[in-house]
Amino acid sequence: MKLVSYESRTGWKPGLLDSDQVFDLNSALWAAGCRTSTDLPSVRAFLQTHGGQLAQIAVAVGTVFDGGALDPVGSLDSVVLGPPVTDPLKVLCVGLNYADHVGETGRALPAHPDLFAKFASSLIGPYDAIDRSDVTDNLDFEGELAVVIGRECARVDESDALSYVAGLSVLNDITARDLQYRGTQWLAGKAVDRATPFGPAIVTLDEVGDPQALDIETFVNGTRVQGSNTKNMIFPVTGIIAYISQFLTLSPGDVIATGTPEGIGAKRNPPLWLRPGDNVEVVLEKVGALRNEIH
Repeated sequence: MKLVSYESRTGWKPGLLDSDQVFDLNSALWAAGCRTSTDLPSVRAFLQTHGGQLAQIAVAVGTVFDGGALDPVGSLDSVVLGPPVTDPLKVLCVGLNYADHVGETGRALPAHPDLFAKFASSLIGPYDAIDRSDVTDNLDFEGELAVVIGRECARVDESDALSYVAGLSVLNDITARDLQYRGTQWLAGKAVDRATPFGPAIVTLDEVGDPQALDIETFVNGTRVQGSNTKNMIFPVTGIIAYISQFLTLSPGDVIATGTPEGIGAKRNPPLWLRPGDNVEVVLEKVGALRNEIH
């Protein structure tokens, strides 16, 4: 399944993406016999209720799609997508998780995942404009694999960690470098309002396979500026979840960005800062692509 959030006249609604068509998630659940009362208001609410049944629901909903029993809300060209989780309780990020990126920063390899946080207010949709040029002159890109938690997760073992994952998505950890390095903490540069594209969908693991075998690329104005594979992570998805869950309970809908490979703008000579009119794209194999213009 590909879970999305789409804009309606009453606000964000949970949806499903199938063959470039957006469907209402609640309608699909009713048609598949997976709901007996009340609509779910968000993707997070869906995961809270059904996060342990995603495989079964995928089969049931697939039958509905195959039978043509459901009309779409619209195509991707006509529907506005938001972040697939519009209201996460936590947005956690791992820094310095590719050895080549650690090398370009001049730091030592970390012994444990280096964590920082963003907030729901940081997130925008997969095709929204990044309107932050008034905040910083040093706007930078970081293409990343994002993990979305499907079930409450506390003190889990690495061997069982993937069973708590709802699916994977794409995130661009847009960073105001000048704000980031004003102090010893990164929050000011990382949690800028409405500056972090996320989406377009949460793709469940049955469609993706191994999260550590995915090509990831970032492009600025069509030029490839980052390229790697998630096998090159220092800490794999399972290790990150196991580590965080030892001290922090993860909830359905929580987002974990897993780090970026080499090639960020700040470490180029001269630096490559994003400017108004630039277009930045992050492509993650089997998962999707973000496409955003800088305003």
